[in-house]
Amino acid sequence: MDTTGSDRVWLITGASSGFGRQFVAAALDAGDRVLSTARSVADLEGPESDRLLHAQLDVTDRDSIDSAVAYALDRFGRIDVLVNNAGVGLLGAFEEIDEPDFRHNLEVNFFGPLAVTRAVLPSMRARRSGHIVQMSSVIGVVPGPGGTAYAGGKFALEGFSEALAAEVRHLGIGVTIVEPGPFRTDASGRSMQWGTPLDDYATLIGPARTAFEATHGHQPGDPRRGVDAVIAAISSETPPLRLPLGSKSFEWIETYLQGRLDQARDVRPAGSDTDHR
Repeated sequence: MDTTGSDRVWLITGASSGFGRQFVAAALDAGDRVLSTARSVADLEGPESDRLLHAQLDVTDRDSIDSAVAYALDRFGRIDVLVNNAGVGLLGAFEEIDEPDFRHNLEVNFFGPLAVTRAVLPSMRARRSGHIVQMSSVIGVVPGPGGTAYAGGKFALEGFSEALAAEVRHLGIGVTIVEPGPFRTDASGRSMQWGTPLDDYATLIGPARTAFEATHGHQPGDPRRGVDAVIAAISSETPPLRLPLGSKSFEWIETYLQGRLDQARDVRPAGSDTDHR
């Protein structure tokens, strides 16, 4: 089935708030069918119907992943679009974040999407159809102080997803990496965790945290408009591999990539003349 058409079946993780909740609403508005998932079903919105089902799914629990995927396939017969949206925020200088918290961040933001993708991919491969949306972040392209854990997970997700896209393209399966900038979700509110402050990083991380928290509720991005842009992109004849989302995301990514290109040109004389002669 062409996943650009109508009556698509969606499996959406982290659907209790933010982008996830908006993906559910937009898919239903389009007449599609949705398995809406979250760690707690009680947090999911909307009464169940023939087009909307709820399921518990914890991306760090393989049994819950397999159960949710099996439920979607049993009730809807297929999964056309997987949205790996579930994630957690963790910022702070590297030394301010203890190892268990750092590892948990990677479990949710990197290994979680991998596990859900692994569970869904065989059914897409069998049908030679499907699309996987990986919700990354502008921080998955443009890292900065305080982003060692979060950027590390998103960079890993982006590398995995780009390689995966090359592997499954000939099977009729698409992959799109979405890179949102600041959007008006809870990502910079209650959902964001911070490391334990250390004096040596106070002048670097302290002001960054203050500025970050001050933007909460004032972010320029509209989540529903962002979701509509994603759906339009993956529904096009040539869905993009990467989709920066929001004006700030484009601005920051363009500046960052131009800087990397300039740096590569600067160091080319030192690093390029290393082949066997």
